[in-house]
Amino acid sequence: MAEITTELVAVERPLWKGKATSVSAQTTEGEIGVLPGHQPFLGQLVNNGSVTIKTADGETLVASVQGGFISVSQKKISILADWAIWADEVNLSEAEANLTSDDPAVKAQAESEVRAARRAASAR
Repeated sequence: MAEITTELVAVERPLWKGKATSVSAQTTEGEIGVLPGHQPFLGQLVNNGSVTIKTADGETLVASVQGGFISVSQKKISILADWAIWADEVNLSEAEANLTSDDPAVKAQAESEVRAARRAASAR
């Protein structure tokens, strides 16, 4: 299967770099799936979205992201998030409790974390 160099980087830390067979991300224009050979583009990530990376090793990685950009070129996919956390790092009970928060930022982050955790669970 075709592969493309891919990296996921958040402001506070790099999360992953390697070869991927596909990437999907939630952008302001909707969810987009990217395969090797995709036309170059630049998209804006939504504030309470998720990113799914299917690695060349057959692993599915899911991250909760808050804002940022996805850049696709012929040779590389770069996901540059304002904030990101792996789905397996999410404390699901805490995130679900934060879904009722009065703070819109806390609620948005909780929505993203819950979505990513559920997406990762369904990918297994």
